[in-house]
Amino acid sequence: MNETIKQKLKTLPEKPGSYQMLSANGTIIYVGKAKNLKSRVRSYFVGSHDQKTQHMVSEIDDFRYIITPTEKAAFLLELSLIKEHQPKYNILLMDDKTYPYIEITDETHPRLTITRNVKKRHKNLFGPFPDAHSARKTMNLLNRIFPLRKCRTMPDKVCLYYHIGQCLAPCAFAVDQKEYDTIIKKIRRFLSGRSDELRYEIEEAMHTHADNMEYEKAQEKKELLQAIEETTEQQQIIFSDLKDRDIFSFATYDRFMAVTVLFMRRGRIIFSENKIMTYYAEAANQFLAYLAQFYENKPLPSEILVPEGVDYALIEDQLEARHHVPRRGQKTELTAMARENAENALQNDLKAYLNREKKTLGATEALGELLNIDPPTRIDAFDNSHTMGSNQVAAMVVFKNGIPDKKNYRKYHLNAHSGQDDIAGMHEVIHRRYERMIRENDEYPDLIVIDGGFAQKKAAEEEIHALYLEIPVIGLKKDDKHRTDVLITPGDNEVTLDRHGFLYVLLTKIQDEVHRFAITFHRSVQKKQIYGSILDAIPKIGKKTKQKLLRKYKTIENIKKATDDELKQLRMTKPAIENLRVALRDYKLTK
Repeated sequence: MNETIKQKLKTLPEKPGSYQMLSANGTIIYVGKAKNLKSRVRSYFVGSHDQKTQHMVSEIDDFRYIITPTEKAAFLLELSLIKEHQPKYNILLMDDKTYPYIEITDETHPRLTITRNVKKRHKNLFGPFPDAHSARKTMNLLNRIFPLRKCRTMPDKVCLYYHIGQCLAPCAFAVDQKEYDTIIKKIRRFLSGRSDELRYEIEEAMHTHADNMEYEKAQEKKELLQAIEETTEQQQIIFSDLKDRDIFSFATYDRFMAVTVLFMRRGRIIFSENKIMTYYAEAANQFLAYLAQFYENKPLPSEILVPEGVDYALIEDQLEARHHVPRRGQKTELTAMARENAENALQNDLKAYLNREKKTLGATEALGELLNIDPPTRIDAFDNSHTMGSNQVAAMVVFKNGIPDKKNYRKYHLNAHSGQDDIAGMHEVIHRRYERMIRENDEYPDLIVIDGGFAQKKAAEEEIHALYLEIPVIGLKKDDKHRTDVLITPGDNEVTLDRHGFLYVLLTKIQDEVHRFAITFHRSVQKKQIYGSILDAIPKIGKKTKQKLLRKYKTIENIKKATDDELKQLRMTKPAIENLRVALRDYKLTK
């Protein structure tokens, strides 16, 4: 314990608040909350700890704290700081997994779609589904039964779906809103577990077709009934009230916690999820933090069943008072089931979790040792892409604690450099990226990775030094088989990587990810250029109109399907629309 920490421990207040542990370079590595700051923070620096906690404490060089009026306010502040800084020893608590939902869109002519971007539940949102395949299977069945539109962009004439009775063709015929209301009501009943009425209608239609000797149509209805049976085949109904519930419990071993959630929909348990994490505070507080974060990007069900021994008053606002601690009856059996699954996850999945932890945090520690720096919390990686010098682009990906941080990925259109000048492109993207970070006082990385050899690495270093920044830069070279092979250190030494080590796995993942991101962006730019050149040749289609078309429809195929009314909304004149139709009539994109 250094003198700074010793002195600050003496002045800690006996009040609630949030505390932040800092590494030697000032990075926040852990955030916690306390009912009594003096007691809680001191506990890290006195007495003995288990190995994992001691490892974290050994990295603490300083701490700071924020006093709050209540423990609840301290808890909410803790969540906010974790979300903002993603500290090394909190990040594994975060759960950003999203599940697919089926949504009936709120449009004049509604359609069914699958979405993961869900903040709040509304009446025409159904799920979650365990995976995209399950959601797609259900949606495909609904699209066969109910004649809502299937196309994202309205075509200018009826399509095959209309001719086979699976679309009302609003592109060609007026559809009464009452008809949509009836269809949506039936879909909601089906997705709410009440499919008997629909089955009866289809069975009646099947018998009618059979009586009329329309055997092919009767067979279609029979196959539809079989598909409904397969899709709706679930476990037995446990609760006759058909409510949607999430059931949580957790189990701990050493400094590891497993949390299980059982998803009950329409009175049936449809699937479950387990998550293992490392924790450093009280188990109940860590579970509470996990629960609050769990619903940041997921809608709340009607009821949330949770275990005893946790102060849920701290997050009752986030849970909208939908949580319930069962103490008797059938609901206690559900929380006991969740607890048993959590214990089983610890027993069977802990080894796999520890391997993943070594591949992330363990690999960043190995990288820090190799480069003689602190383990890099944030890594920025860059790559350029072009085709014979044209459509030059660059991409940046970000890894935090060895995990991709996709919200911080960036794409760059580069200025035209002569020929295939990757060096000039690297100069440009590094300067643009970090000059902006300086202006906006943004978070700097601990390490920059360049997908390339000495020349690209040197270009990046020159720009970093020109901006008076001190960020180490490394390069990654590939062998003849295009596999990550050599790391170029900041001192220009070549280090051959052990292909069996966790560090190699991490660096390969970073290099592959930035290359994939750059190539994908480059291809999209190339494609737009092809579309743009086609539109450039059409009379009465100006630059602004071309940009509007590409921005809204993305592809030539979608532009061809746009109706005259939709094109008029872009302020296109009748002659311009006619010219567009003629020019694109026989257009086919070569794949």
